[in-house]
Amino acid sequence: MIGLLILDMSNALLGAAIGAGLSAVGAGIGIGIIGGNALQAIARQPEEFGKIFSTMFIIASLCEVIALVGSLVALLILFGAIPEAYL
Repeated sequence: MIGLLILDMSNALLGAAIGAGLSAVGAGIGIGIIGGNALQAIARQPEEFGKIFSTMFIIASLCEVIALVGSLVALLILFGAIPEAYL
């Protein structure tokens, strides 16, 4: 019975680690794409710097929020997988 419980916990911990890692990688890729496209847009239309920068900043913030939500879900999986006997 204990061996089965440990196996279930290890799967949950592995899932939490993979989920947190993928959310961080996804946010990094998204922010990289946003920054690159914003720089191209500013290079083409320098007079629109204010609009482009503010829009880029808002979208980058949304990408970071998605990464934080992914990390929070991973923490919920992590702490939900540990039974009270191990606390």
